[in-house]
Amino acid sequence: MKWLRRKPTIITAGSLVVVLAAAATLWNISSSRTFQFFGELVDRVETTDKVVALTFDDGPDPAGAQQVLDALDEEQIKATFFLMGRDLQSHPDLGRKIAEAGHEIGNHTYNHERMVGVLPSTVAREIEDTDAQIRRTGYQGDIHFRPPNGKKLFALPHYLQEHNRKTIMWDVEPDSAGTPTAQQIEQETLSRTKPGSIILLHPMYGGRDQTRQALKPIIRELKERGYRFVTVSALLNQA
Repeated sequence: MKWLRRKPTIITAGSLVVVLAAAATLWNISSSRTFQFFGELVDRVETTDKVVALTFDDGPDPAGAQQVLDALDEEQIKATFFLMGRDLQSHPDLGRKIAEAGHEIGNHTYNHERMVGVLPSTVAREIEDTDAQIRRTGYQGDIHFRPPNGKKLFALPHYLQEHNRKTIMWDVEPDSAGTPTAQQIEQETLSRTKPGSIILLHPMYGGRDQTRQALKPIIRELKERGYRFVTVSALLNQA
């Protein structure tokens, strides 16, 4: 019968659909800001207080680090910098300036690789080598971790759980998609921020001038709305 002859093809096609569906599901989970298989993930803190954490990813890089530090100093606020080990090694002076200014420094891996489908040994090396670079800045506080591009699946969350560390995500991210203007970055940040938000900006590299231009207007407008800026550690203590 014809259907019997087609049976192997039908089974193969069905299996392929199942595999693709499973792969798509895992990819979506790896990108989730609010779920992971192991350990604790924080994308914001539930609080009624008007308090937010301003965080920066990548670097430190000469193109943006000093301008960001100057803006934070002018506005008299503390932020959390999720820095990369390789950039800290290339620019140790900038890492020291961030630490000396009293900001919090977090771990954003050494090489900024997507931490999906990687070996546990790779996870350990990426995190521990970056921790070592962070300590060389003189920073003495807790080192929180944020995965590059927010990607995590099995090995990374398991490592963090085993070492009693949280995955720090975010709920406001105005400058990651496309090439928004400073005004667009400001407007999206202001429209999405609420008590307990973790705001993510990428101001470090040369092509991020629009983010740097938006930084002080964001801070000033949120202050006008009654918000206080704290580090991630301080925000976690609000929970």
